[in-house]
Amino acid sequence: MRKHLTAVLLAGGTALAVGLGTTAAMALDATWTVKPGGPFSFSGTAQVKDTKTSTIAKCTSVKLSGTLKKGSGNPGTGLGTISKGTFTGCTVGGIAVTVAVHGLPWKLNATSYAKSTGTTTGTISGIDLVASTTGCSATLDGTGAGKNNGTTKITYKNSTGTITLLGPGGNLHSWAVSGCFGLINNGDPQQASGTGKVTPKQTITSP
Repeated sequence: MRKHLTAVLLAGGTALAVGLGTTAAMALDATWTVKPGGPFSFSGTAQVKDTKTSTIAKCTSVKLSGTLKKGSGNPGTGLGTISKGTFTGCTVGGIAVTVAVHGLPWKLNATSYAKSTGTTTGTISGIDLVASTTGCSATLDGTGAGKNNGTTKITYKNSTGTITLLGPGGNLHSWAVSGCFGLINNGDPQQASGTGKVTPKQTITSP
């Protein structure tokens, strides 16, 4: 009886290991198809919320442009790049600020695809933004000011050509905070949200 139980457990463990190995391999081997690909632009709005102070920094106009890889067989990491960006109409806690874009090019990365809705989930990585006004300046980045490794989670929907920024799932924090009247503080986690349209509209899929 004991030998039989041991054999069953070993067989089950082997099957589990094979299953996990297969899943990992599938994740690593996932490829992406982009049509039409090439140059694209994004226009929309965005904001970040300080999860400690609840201060919201928002911009009424966000314009990004870059390039997406074309055709099939593309890796999800670096599926696209953002080479230019402008953030205007920006405020922090209602105070007007100027936002400078750093760390370009940023990367567009695809991580999963929901065929039923035609929606790709992924990230924008490499984010580094510096907001400044009289008596206040701060950097939005990942692990530190000037690290150029800020990341936020996104989705892209084929039917509408819409990118949506998702709050949880990124590593954005405020760094190098000077002044700012306690609205934000050094090391505070920041969650992004917002939406906008991609032109020309893309169809992004994965098996």
